[in-house]
Amino acid sequence: MDSAEIRSRFLRFFADRGHTPVPSASLLLDDPTLLFVNAGMVPFKPYFLGEAPAPYDRATSVQKCVRTLDIDEVGKTTRHASFFQMAGNFSFGDYFKEGAIPFAWELLTSSEADGGYGFPEDRLWATVYDDDDEALDIWHRVVGVPLERIQRRDAKDNYWSMGVPGPGGPCSEIYYDRGPEHGKEGGPVADEDRYLEVWNLVFMQDELSAVRSKTDFDVRQPLPAKNIDTGMGLERMAALLQGVDNIYEIDTTKMILDRAVALSGARYGAGSRDDDVRLRVVADHARTVAFLMQDGVLPGNEGRGYVLRRILRRVVRNMRLLGSNDPVMGELISASVDAMGPQYPELVDDLGRLVSIAENEEAVFAETLRTGTTLFDTAVADLQRKGGTTLAGDAAFALHDTFGFPIDLTLEMAAEKGIEVDQDGFRRLMTEQRDRAKADAKARKAGLTPLTVYKDVMDAAGITAFTGYDEVVSEATLRGILVDGEDVRSAREGTSVEVVLDRSPFYAEGGGQLADAGLITLADGSVVEIADVQQPVPGLYVHRGRVVSGEAVVGQAAVGRVDLERRRAISRAHTATHLVHKAFRDALGETATQMGSENSPGRFRFDFPLSGAVPASVMADVEARVNDVLAEDLAVTAEIMSQEQARAAGAMALFGEKYGDKVRVVSVGDWARELCGGTHAQRSGQVGLVKFLSEGSIGTGVRRVEALVGTDAYRFLAREHLLVAQLAEIVKARPEELPERVDAILTKLKDAEREIAKVRSASLVANLEGILGNAQEVGQVRLWTFTAPDGTDAGGLRELVTKGRDAARQEIPSVVLGAAISDGKVSVVVATNAAGRAAGASANSVLQAALAAVGGRGGGKDDMAQGGGTDVTGVQAAFAAAAGAVRAAVGA
Repeated sequence: MDSAEIRSRFLRFFADRGHTPVPSASLLLDDPTLLFVNAGMVPFKPYFLGEAPAPYDRATSVQKCVRTLDIDEVGKTTRHASFFQMAGNFSFGDYFKEGAIPFAWELLTSSEADGGYGFPEDRLWATVYDDDDEALDIWHRVVGVPLERIQRRDAKDNYWSMGVPGPGGPCSEIYYDRGPEHGKEGGPVADEDRYLEVWNLVFMQDELSAVRSKTDFDVRQPLPAKNIDTGMGLERMAALLQGVDNIYEIDTTKMILDRAVALSGARYGAGSRDDDVRLRVVADHARTVAFLMQDGVLPGNEGRGYVLRRILRRVVRNMRLLGSNDPVMGELISASVDAMGPQYPELVDDLGRLVSIAENEEAVFAETLRTGTTLFDTAVADLQRKGGTTLAGDAAFALHDTFGFPIDLTLEMAAEKGIEVDQDGFRRLMTEQRDRAKADAKARKAGLTPLTVYKDVMDAAGITAFTGYDEVVSEATLRGILVDGEDVRSAREGTSVEVVLDRSPFYAEGGGQLADAGLITLADGSVVEIADVQQPVPGLYVHRGRVVSGEAVVGQAAVGRVDLERRRAISRAHTATHLVHKAFRDALGETATQMGSENSPGRFRFDFPLSGAVPASVMADVEARVNDVLAEDLAVTAEIMSQEQARAAGAMALFGEKYGDKVRVVSVGDWARELCGGTHAQRSGQVGLVKFLSEGSIGTGVRRVEALVGTDAYRFLAREHLLVAQLAEIVKARPEELPERVDAILTKLKDAEREIAKVRSASLVANLEGILGNAQEVGQVRLWTFTAPDGTDAGGLRELVTKGRDAARQEIPSVVLGAAISDGKVSVVVATNAAGRAAGASANSVLQAALAAVGGRGGGKDDMAQGGGTDVTGVQAAFAAAAGAVRAAVGA
């Protein structure tokens, strides 16, 4: 049974039993405690926590998940994966244990002909929490599982909580006995490799007041509504139903693994165990990379971007260890899309963008590997010169942490040179880094205002009715006040507050649109000035501001007034963003889909994927097309419809956004149509004018356009017109002649600068011997290192280094390295003569060692190489590193 069929059977089984099928949410949810969705229940957290009412009593889903805590175990075991799919059925105060247990048993044991998975009943075991007699009784009395195949386990294995105060409850897990060839007898408590967990049933029945650890917690009281959360790992189920040994050999993952085999020439299952592990890592990680990028993550140095970069680089590194030195990411992403596209067609639609981003990141990493290799060689040469045999842990850690050089490659290259690596020291530093990261995450989580506070306010105040689509002034009642995270009854003048109304015209920040601002006037004349509005839990509008007069008291009648000019300016910007989005997709293709935006008063920014800069002609065409649409004065309308209706109407959806069953579709005439919850102009003509300010890169494969809208755009163009008039007066030319006149002036200036440079260069060359100074003897090589006089540019430095090399005696191996400091930056040039190259010295290798000390980059060939850096204090260290590189190259 293939994975797609396993998935569809699960959803169909529960849909037939009254569960609403819910599509997989994005891997990126608005949850400050999670980088990625890591469990099937995460999208339903607001319903389990009571932060929002569930739109259904029963639901079922197959949720894509990413976990990276055990990333180093991927490929080594049969059960660790960074990407997986979790099938689940959920009950929100509907059925409980008496429903969940029989459902699971029926699906597992029903024949394939009857829509089940066909497991033999006598191969299935169940576990229950120590004191959960109720679950045990259902398993034995209702389902009919013999008591000897039901085992009790403690809280470590069979109690679930979120790790914080809130809902919790016992678990019941279902295990499949794979047979004596996989381990010893005795059930799951004896051997979890032989007895493989296939399903976990969580019975949320307790409200926890404190959670000190997984096994140490306090139960405050029973939950008023008992819930069901279950999880069946789709990949693990596929391994069992397809008769393979592990999750890396199921149909979908094996497709990617086979592509890696073809690219690398390695053999799977018939070669070394190390190669098998590497191929499994590649197959798992390539799929993870594809899904993360499809949901809008881009390689970077922080947060989600850093995780993606690390996973992608693990793919490239393992492919290199398997013997493939050619670019591979494009092929592996294509294989991942081939494997998962039938279940997630959005991957197929986005293939071009995914391949482009992955290939760009692979090219960047290739340069990192080259630099890391040079630094490694320098460190080893220094170690051997001192008579050492073990590379220090901090040196290996610096290569890994600072330069992104994988520890596996460090170990392999060290072994080739006959030296050891202090792995204990490396692991200690890695552990310290992880501990710091965990502490930071814990502090970040602890620093948040607890969502339970907002939940309590919403329990008392109710959901806020948003009236801002139809009005900007609304009568309301003040339902709640928070001061410093504490729920209070009143707040005096000068106090910073968070205010909750039962009805609000204020738009809460979301979808790239900044929040409204304005005033809340109370019945007694007191005034609260609002600067920001947020939705910390769905449905609760929290108005953040300050009491500027009188005293705010819960229960008072109030009137909310939105700052109308700000609202209109933001709305114009938001409508303009929709038009720019449509125009860029028309000009560049469907992959130019919005990945982020900010709509603020009079201006907006718009991010979208593209491998290179947008041509100036395209920028001009898009700007002109948008302004043409504005002049057409098209009606802007909003409709509520189902997701299916929205897709049929051609509405665009955005990366990483979460949409409900019913969506709001904003249309600008028949030209642009997009899912959106924001506020907009009533007609396109009200936007007035759009003027692009800039276009540039904000990360690998992502461009950002910034623009002005309406009167802000007009004022900008007025200033530009004035500037053009002033320039025309200065150069005595008509405005249309300015480009030609300015070009002529600049040409004359450049000619003069070249003449000055020639005179300066001649002066420097004439004083070459004094600049070069004395050579350093490094073995049989003479090494000159010098800092050029102030004001020497990169061209002058190159000439000095070239002249210095040519002036050296050609029969003596020689290397010349020069550095020049200008405008807070360092230029570095290295040249070698033929004798130096014959002795083993390479200009590019010496340059890479030197650049590492000045935070730079560059390259070249064996005879000449150049680059630059930003750390002007590292020049002497660069000279020392260069000497070390020469020493290592010639074996001195």
